[in-house]
Amino acid sequence: MKFAHANEVVLSYRLSSPETAPTLVFSNSLGTDYRIWDGVVDHLNGQFRTICYDQRGHGLSSVPAAPYTIADHAADLADLLDGLGVDSAIICGLSIGGMIAQQLAASRPDLVRALILSDTAHVIGPRDIWDKRIEQVCEGGLAPLADSVLERWFGTTYRRDHHDQLAGWANMLSRVPPEGYVGSCAALRDADLTESTAKLRVATVCVCGSEDAPTPPDLVRSLAALIPGSSFELIAGAGHLPCVENPETFAALIVDFAEENNLV
Repeated sequence: MKFAHANEVVLSYRLSSPETAPTLVFSNSLGTDYRIWDGVVDHLNGQFRTICYDQRGHGLSSVPAAPYTIADHAADLADLLDGLGVDSAIICGLSIGGMIAQQLAASRPDLVRALILSDTAHVIGPRDIWDKRIEQVCEGGLAPLADSVLERWFGTTYRRDHHDQLAGWANMLSRVPPEGYVGSCAALRDADLTESTAKLRVATVCVCGSEDAPTPPDLVRSLAALIPGSSFELIAGAGHLPCVENPETFAALIVDFAEENNLV
């Protein structure tokens, strides 16, 4: 675990070796931290130099005052990569992390070799859903929402067979700083990346769990259709966090995508 000052916040991150391998950056989803990528990184077997980081307001990173914007998050990541001397990387983002990846590719294309956009979209709404979520968290914190959020995060089979893991993920969600959570809810509420994402010209694969409720497959397919030349992959039986439910499949998808696009 390391820390870096980036764009006026301190970000917690983890960097793997070897330095000579292609760089692969992972950006987490709302209410999680970089540990959601542990299984995927393990299955990559050192084929990439990986950077996992906690977005502002999450994990051990700084919690500036809400609200945030997707542009804030993308600037954080850009400054982190600049500070680490990363010239260009494959960016893999999940949910809000996928929106951050899209924004980074639009604002700092020099930093983005390719995109892996998991369970995300160019617009995740409608706005009133996020306003209601913000109100709920401001009034009662995150713990009362844990059961309903986990039901949307994970597929039916995972919820049935992994009760201990579900308890752990609920603990992670409940311990996210409320200010950080609502700050990123505001970023999701206010973001419409349709125009900038349609202009992207970078190798892209869009991934979705077949049982994803927050960003269902048809929504992720619409994102793939927006980016010229992008492809779409469905991970059967998974919900909103396929990197947790099926890390081996997710890692294999990354490797296949990298090889097909001469990124390794």
